[in-house]
Amino acid sequence: MSETQSKKNEADPFGMWRPFQNVWMEAWSKATNEAVNSEEFAKGMGQYLDTYLHASEPMRKQMEKVLEKYLQQMNLPTRSELLNLSERLVNLEMRVDDLDAKLDEVLDHLKAIRATMEAPGPKSKRRSAPAKTNN
Repeated sequence: MSETQSKKNEADPFGMWRPFQNVWMEAWSKATNEAVNSEEFAKGMGQYLDTYLHASEPMRKQMEKVLEKYLQQMNLPTRSELLNLSERLVNLEMRVDDLDAKLDEVLDHLKAIRATMEAPGPKSKRRSAPAKTNN
């Protein structure tokens, strides 16, 4: 140790307690890690959370009702209204995707028909376009 470090340690009134504190913190850290990672702790915590959630359910439902009424008075959408809107948007998106896929199939089919009609070879029977009539 250098001379300045030894003087620093002599001037520190808690210097002799630091090693004890470090050993104590390591021991407690190891003990709490073992306790938290045990099966008994997990079961106990699970029971505590079940009890807490069961006990707080009536209060949560009451708060939902109050909040829903408040949002309606403020002319803001409620959670249920947003969920309903979200479901409708997803449904519309799926329908648009289905229509897009069907349109792609129709376009591919039309391209195949055009390719067979324009293909060189023996004269194919082409239908002439119907004449336009002025009504």
